[in-house]
Amino acid sequence: MEPRSRRHVRGRRRAAAALVAAVLATAVPVAAADSPGARAPSVPLRVATYNIHAGAGADQVFDLDRTAEALRDLRADVIGLQEVDVHWGTRSDFVDEARALAGKLGMRVFFAPIYDLDPAAPGGERRRFGVAVLSRYPVLDAENHEITRLSTQTPDPVPAPAPGFAEVTVDVRGAHVHVYSTHLDYRADPSIRAAQVADMLEVLAADRGPKVLVGDFNAEATAPELAPLWRRLRDAAPGGGGTYPAVDPVKRIDLVTVSPDITVVGAEAVATRASDHRPVVADLRLHRRGR
Repeated sequence: MEPRSRRHVRGRRRAAAALVAAVLATAVPVAAADSPGARAPSVPLRVATYNIHAGAGADQVFDLDRTAEALRDLRADVIGLQEVDVHWGTRSDFVDEARALAGKLGMRVFFAPIYDLDPAAPGGERRRFGVAVLSRYPVLDAENHEITRLSTQTPDPVPAPAPGFAEVTVDVRGAHVHVYSTHLDYRADPSIRAAQVADMLEVLAADRGPKVLVGDFNAEATAPELAPLWRRLRDAAPGGGGTYPAVDPVKRIDLVTVSPDITVVGAEAVATRASDHRPVVADLRLHRRGR
């Protein structure tokens, strides 16, 4: 048996070595979390899409305060809007709906016109109709992209590139996400929608980072013309309920879709008669990298 004093010294050395090992074991994850490319905590983002029917409800009555209340009830951070009038005509009292809704909700707004027409009367505002994105978070960049369209404003239209595919880059507590708002062709012939899907995917392919594409697709998620979307994105609310018409819906044509690097916590269509469509809201988690 060793003398007690030697055993005591060795015991102290073992204790010190164990303490150093424990400190190193604790330090490794901290260093990894601070290193470039490491995973940082995710951040929540609540997004929605809503075809607002130019501010008219299921009763066909124009009431932008009702529209604003329906949007407020969604409690969303970012909202893609479709069928937005800006000084368009008497149906919406020539109101700039994009700016008015942003003001009522205290949100930032980017409006992307599909149509930009001459004023109804000399000296009036230009008549515009399109899509928009509302955001509670800072908008770092915004762009109105062209996709294939078949105009509703000209006789005998032919498919041609036209604006109205909105993209904003939003800073969500340090996480940057691309949000797109779209409104696809309504006609029974799916060929225009198929071309629009291809055009949108080309735009998305040029962007890096997490992506959220929302809108009125005028087709259900299972439609063949939408199939290419599901190679790059996923449907956030496959069981979220119908969206059209707002009263007793029979179709789910309003969609929230996300890139694979976004986690979907939950999503649903919300019953309201503030439009002829129901909105869809989704709770997401963005996974950002540490700095």
